[in-house]
Amino acid sequence: MSALTFDNRFLRDLPGDPDLSNEIRQVHGACWSAVMPTPVAAPGLLAHSPETAALLDLTVGELQSPALLAALAGNTLLPGMQAYATCYGGHQFGHWAGQLGDGRAIGLGEVVNRAGQRWELQLKGAGPTPYSRRADGRAVLRSSIREFLCSEAMHHLGVPTTRALSLVSTGEAVRRDMFYDGNAANEPGAIVCRVAPSFTRFGHFEILAARGDGALLRQLVEFTMHRDFNDPARHQDFDERLAAWFADVCSRTALMVVHWMRVGFVHGVMNTDNMSILGLTIDYGPYGWVDNFDPGWTPNTTDAAGKRYCFGRQPEIARWNLERLADALGLLTADTSALSAALDAFDETYGRAASRMYAQKFGLACLQDDDAALINAIFDLMHEAEIDMTVFFRQLAQVDPAAPAPGLFVEAFYRADLYAQFAPAFAAWLQRYTVRLQQEAASPNARQAAMNRINPCYVLRNYLAQQAIESAEQGDPGHIAALLDVLRHPYDEQPGRAAFSAKRPDWARHKAGCSMLSCSS
Repeated sequence: MSALTFDNRFLRDLPGDPDLSNEIRQVHGACWSAVMPTPVAAPGLLAHSPETAALLDLTVGELQSPALLAALAGNTLLPGMQAYATCYGGHQFGHWAGQLGDGRAIGLGEVVNRAGQRWELQLKGAGPTPYSRRADGRAVLRSSIREFLCSEAMHHLGVPTTRALSLVSTGEAVRRDMFYDGNAANEPGAIVCRVAPSFTRFGHFEILAARGDGALLRQLVEFTMHRDFNDPARHQDFDERLAAWFADVCSRTALMVVHWMRVGFVHGVMNTDNMSILGLTIDYGPYGWVDNFDPGWTPNTTDAAGKRYCFGRQPEIARWNLERLADALGLLTADTSALSAALDAFDETYGRAASRMYAQKFGLACLQDDDAALINAIFDLMHEAEIDMTVFFRQLAQVDPAAPAPGLFVEAFYRADLYAQFAPAFAAWLQRYTVRLQQEAASPNARQAAMNRINPCYVLRNYLAQQAIESAEQGDPGHIAALLDVLRHPYDEQPGRAAFSAKRPDWARHKAGCSMLSCSS
């Protein structure tokens, strides 16, 4: 196997925990703790991503080698690897939770590929760490499949995201209470190898600020600017550099959320410790895609009552999380007004990008003053009529402005009675929409092609993931690879694969794993 080149700057440039024991504890004055993965009994490679392997200059053959499989299972370290877990805190469901940290994730170091790109490797489910908070550090197969598939699906959708290299079965059982109802059961265990330029979260900065450790906070900020943002000294004055960097973080976060709203993705757990400093989607827990359109839908059972992290609130929560990051960074400057002003970058970036995105979704060159009413009207109708979001927008692209056919949308309805009730309202809206389309210069074919480049045909619906999980739990991982193969080309019509683009079937409406999920993994 060709050697991976490691340059572990996070460990080299930032202070580590002097306590080398793997005991749960509060870690002060350090950004990371050395910890070895816990070996597993019978590792097996269930799935892998050739595209992510290529980022590391690995061939598929090398990825399947016994030596690398042992490393991806946490049974050994390859030359240059260093195992560690990082210290961070976070606001969970709006409340400060104190120290959290990598309780289920163990870093393996930073690979620098032949193009000079830096990629952190991280095993999720490889055993306990000092941050495990009474947990076992393991992950079950069902949650690992969901993380593996979604990491890659989001990439192919064009959404900023962490990646997944491999999915490895452990040959060991993990005990979990899936519904938090006192009925714990043994489930098969698995480990995902996650890959990203950086796994640094808002919470890495928050924990240091909460403890008043301004010196280490500044060191982490400087490190992050240099390594992850290529900013050796854009501005010599630190306060100016800090504000400019924070504005960049705000803009990246805004663009990420615009993409979520575009494809109908709901993260489900937008705690500040689940927010990437690079604006990448991170931590795929109880996520979901909107099926019947509902701005108030959340896939997280823990959030069912409050709906804090529902689909429609994601932009608002992203900004709230950035405000908490600004609070933390405020420890480093006597004048926090520049940080407050930098938050405007979120509003401005989100406003511009969302306007452009909605214009593209509806096949318009740009939004005009009256378009907001048109768009809000159809979203209201979609909510009332329980219209499938993904199916609707693919069908909308087929509308002929010269001869609009309301029946085109029948496949987007989940219920025949609602179609009968709302068909006249959809016909009336369609007349308004086609009048608007007649103001556009693009031909119907060009408009359809453009809309289909932004509105996916295939998304990782929860019921599709659950089918792959159930097959794998029965010993057949082939469905994982088949589903991933479809999701590699989410915007293309794929003959013979209509089953993967179908709206949620009735049997999946309330089935465990197909509608709402818990954080249990």
